[in-house]
Amino acid sequence: MSTNNITTELVKELRDATGISVMQCRKALIEAEGDMPKALAILKKTSAEIALKKADREVKDGRIVVKNSGSKTIVVALNCETDFVARNNDFINLSEALASVALKDGVEAMKTGAKEMIDPIIQKTGENITLGEAYEIDAPVVGSYVHNNKLAVIVTLEGGNTEVAKDVAMHIAAMKPEYIKKEDIDEEARKMMTEVFMKDVASVDKPEEIKKKMLEGKIATYFKEKTLLDQPFIKDGEMTVGQLLEKNKASITNVKKSSI
Repeated sequence: MSTNNITTELVKELRDATGISVMQCRKALIEAEGDMPKALAILKKTSAEIALKKADREVKDGRIVVKNSGSKTIVVALNCETDFVARNNDFINLSEALASVALKDGVEAMKTGAKEMIDPIIQKTGENITLGEAYEIDAPVVGSYVHNNKLAVIVTLEGGNTEVAKDVAMHIAAMKPEYIKKEDIDEEARKMMTEVFMKDVASVDKPEEIKKKMLEGKIATYFKEKTLLDQPFIKDGEMTVGQLLEKNKASITNVKKSSI
């Protein structure tokens, strides 16, 4: 087929089907001599080649998607090179589509077909894009919170309800506790902070017994601020997270965080 027979309408049809630039669509149609299925195959091959060339480029940005259905929660992270592409509609739609496939067909099935979905968007955006962390949580009471599409916190509870789990997830995202309960604090951490605070009280002109109590107080305050159940609840400072859970007859069974 002559290049004169590659009409604007034909190029537009291919562009509408793929979202790839007019120039690349026209080039594929010329190579395919106007055969639309062949042009689609050419663009698919080109996408894979472009993706391969960009595969070693560092991906430092991206987007996390969380989707729920009944007791099942899916978390999918999609990585790219820059925040500019992370905010691109094609990239956003891709991340949502991957999460939807994972929710419907399972994470492993999504991973199997992910490359074929990702390569055309690499071709369109010009950046390396890779599938990051992807997993499923199955629990009767689960709540999630996603902050700026960069941090996801998933909390599962025994007892309580989804809203309580979501509130705890939001609290974790905001306050970043290092421990769930005081029993989680290891001796190495206690020893290290004891050494740090001993320097603070060493120069205080007080009897040793008073200095010992000051040291214990500093250590207790430090770890209380780092422990989820002891932190004042972000939505109601009159109660701790532990008291919130107790009020709702709930206890935490798992906390999972994913970030980009």
